[in-house]
Amino acid sequence: MSREKKMKSALLFVKAQLKNETDTLANLANISAVINMYMDDINWVGFYLMKEGELLLGPFQGKPACNRIEIGSGVCGTSVKERKTQMVDDVLALDNHIACDSASRSELVVPICKEGEVFGVLDIDSPSLSRFTDLEKTYMEELVAILEKSL
Repeated sequence: MSREKKMKSALLFVKAQLKNETDTLANLANISAVINMYMDDINWVGFYLMKEGELLLGPFQGKPACNRIEIGSGVCGTSVKERKTQMVDDVLALDNHIACDSASRSELVVPICKEGEVFGVLDIDSPSLSRFTDLEKTYMEELVAILEKSL
């Protein structure tokens, strides 16, 4: 199955999940599992949620991760600060990279908003350089837009 077909399938799965469940925590847990199932060459996928002015670890798939991230720090904190998607080809080239898993080399982070405020971020890591393309960026932004409507 092509990467695009996998992304389309993941979106359909997420839409069905959100239609049948209203609990945000349950939905985030299953969405991270869906992405992990449909996206190849990743080693971590999950959510960080805003709590008391910082990002707090939410549901995820992968190795243990950083519990808290300051706004403006690392790829996730930068995504919140700038309120835009971050697609990083080589995280080791960043001065403010936070290495939760030393195997991670590239990262895609999409901010999630609720009522005009940042609710959290979707964070996806890969052990490969330049893993993420505009295809994944587009589909993950669409996934987040669908998620935002359910919050």
